[in-house]
Amino acid sequence: MSTIGLVATLKVQPEKADEFARIFGELRAQVKANEKGCLQYDFFKSKANDGTFIVMEQYATQADLDAHGKTEYFKAAGAKFGGMLAGAPGLVFADKVE
Repeated sequence: MSTIGLVATLKVQPEKADEFARIFGELRAQVKANEKGCLQYDFFKSKANDGTFIVMEQYATQADLDAHGKTEYFKAAGAKFGGMLAGAPGLVFADKVE
């Protein structure tokens, strides 16, 4: 099995950017504390596009990625993010090349 990479681009309503960053920071802390199969879970704010965040994730296996999406804290954060986004997230899934 190969490592799974995910890059998510999230466009947030500009007035909600600080709130989004706070909630995502809380989510990231929970992921890092509870998901051993999650090898990376970091987010960045675009310098070029205000309100655009990029999330970079790596999972040891597909099962780890699937489990991430089923956690209660991920579902709770997702519900909060719904009213902050300015469109559907852009998702790119990739297999790590060794």
